[in-house]
Amino acid sequence: MTDVKSETKEFQAEVKQLLDIVIHSLYTERDIFLRELISNAADALEKFRHQQLFEGDVFDKDAPLEIAISFDDKEHTLTITDSGVGMTRAELEKNLGTIAHSGSKSFFSELAEAAKKDVNLIGQFGVGFYAAFMVAKTVRVQSRSYRPDAEGCEWASEGAGSYTLTSCPGLHRGTKIIIELNEDSQDYASEYEIKRIIKQYSNFVPFPIKVAGDTVNTVQALWAKSKQDITDDEYNEFYKFVSNAIDEPLTKLHFSADAPLAIKALLFVPKENFETMGFGRMDPGVSLYCQKILIEQNSANILPEWLRFVKGVVDSEDLPLNISRQALQDSALVVKLNKIITGRFLKYLAELAEKEPETYEKIWKTFGIFLKEGATSDFMHREALAKLLRFESSKSEPGKQIALAEYVARMKEDQKEIYYVNGPSRHAIEAGPYLEAFKKNDIEVIYTMEPIDDFVFNHLGEFDSKKLVSADRADIDLPKGAEDETKEDTEKPAELESAIAATLLKWIKDSLGDKVKDVVASKRLVSSPAIIVNPDGIFTSSMERILKASNQEHKISSKTMEINTSHSLIKALADMRVKDEEFARSVVEQIYDNAMIQAGLLIEPRTMVERNYKILERALQ
Repeated sequence: MTDVKSETKEFQAEVKQLLDIVIHSLYTERDIFLRELISNAADALEKFRHQQLFEGDVFDKDAPLEIAISFDDKEHTLTITDSGVGMTRAELEKNLGTIAHSGSKSFFSELAEAAKKDVNLIGQFGVGFYAAFMVAKTVRVQSRSYRPDAEGCEWASEGAGSYTLTSCPGLHRGTKIIIELNEDSQDYASEYEIKRIIKQYSNFVPFPIKVAGDTVNTVQALWAKSKQDITDDEYNEFYKFVSNAIDEPLTKLHFSADAPLAIKALLFVPKENFETMGFGRMDPGVSLYCQKILIEQNSANILPEWLRFVKGVVDSEDLPLNISRQALQDSALVVKLNKIITGRFLKYLAELAEKEPETYEKIWKTFGIFLKEGATSDFMHREALAKLLRFESSKSEPGKQIALAEYVARMKEDQKEIYYVNGPSRHAIEAGPYLEAFKKNDIEVIYTMEPIDDFVFNHLGEFDSKKLVSADRADIDLPKGAEDETKEDTEKPAELESAIAATLLKWIKDSLGDKVKDVVASKRLVSSPAIIVNPDGIFTSSMERILKASNQEHKISSKTMEINTSHSLIKALADMRVKDEEFARSVVEQIYDNAMIQAGLLIEPRTMVERNYKILERALQ
């Protein structure tokens, strides 16, 4: 047997299998090895800081708590040194020779219950340490425990089947890992590469990380601090760092929660929507951390895609990680985290809308399209999103938008539905025929002026138990005003006689053929001769335009045309049908085209223009 001061031992069988997995399969990014070693060093420093509270007599008590990284680009070595708790010879063998002993679990159990709440550890040398063998030809670990009577020891291995333990006197407290880089990893012996990895993954480690004498991690993890201890300037600088921005954020949400998950989050809303500026679809902007160590940059899992404009950081101590910190072990927990963060952010927006309406108005104008996207795709948060939606209406000032709750508060007592109408602009909507009956009965109508708006209402279905109904539906039954009810009792409208009207409507339908599903007398029109309505109420005009653009016209059903039988043009048409049926048919086709244009539905213009000229010529004669 070799001298006790230097002995070679075989790895535990499981460690051999683990090394093979780590080196060849576990990590997809080799940069991770440095993150893991820095994280282990930070854990050792954290452990020493707490242990020092319980034990006054420690070795090297005045040594600064820090991590130092040095390199030799000629010898192709990389060295990571910490002044943490260190390890004895027995601990080196236990932690590095057997499977995944982090030491943290036993350390926790030794602490008093009160102290547990203050300890934040990811784990000392565990599986993460073995990531070093992805880039190493050999790894040497020199360590000296904080205990005054401990001796230094070196653990060395090529990551094959064995390791060697050797006495190593003269060491300072802590651990030094010396990596001899293999041939395809020698670029890691570079100041630029080391600093790049630190800034990406370990920038918020709570101890100084020094490279060539310079402290690299200079940005504080503000999300872990109390809001009262952070200035606006610090928030703004942090926002610029995490979002790579040059301006200040529009607003921020900084919160922490203990249940159902331990979460610390700092989220920002930018001032600009880069998707509308021609920069393409934005990537997610919130990164996931666990105890200040980056787990997933710009994570697609923490917030739903429709909140991709949000920037910031989410840190959760409760995230169980796979043996690799790259892979989240419990997807159900990530779903829960997503739900909590999303719900809290939407709650914040609702509070902002109430307390700072001007700020929320800016958010809505810039990022409202994302919230609408969420309302069409996210059933879980649809109710909360509905309260955040804003639209103009027939009773709002031009340019002033209202919430659906404001509409409901103004509804008539006998009104059971929320009405909306689509158009390219407020002027176009108010000049069209769809508002006539609503104006007559003093019923408010919401204006939807973006293509997605009708899809939003179609997916919402209702708000506050009130059904959302498009004004171009054929089956609308409006509550009548008092004035309207009185007129109905005292006088009859000057309509065509019923027999003549029925004949005219049938003739109009025959003249239009397959263009319409039906032609009926209108109960809603006041000053317009005709209107196009949707018999099934499924697709509004704006939705149909989108379907046509995406070559899905087969989903669109034929329209119904309502005729205002009291209109002078329709009365004249009844006479013209007898005198000159061919010309009357041209007028019918023109009425149909006009109604389609007012519905916002595109038609073939050349035939219409040619017909229009003939009608004008006839009128002048």
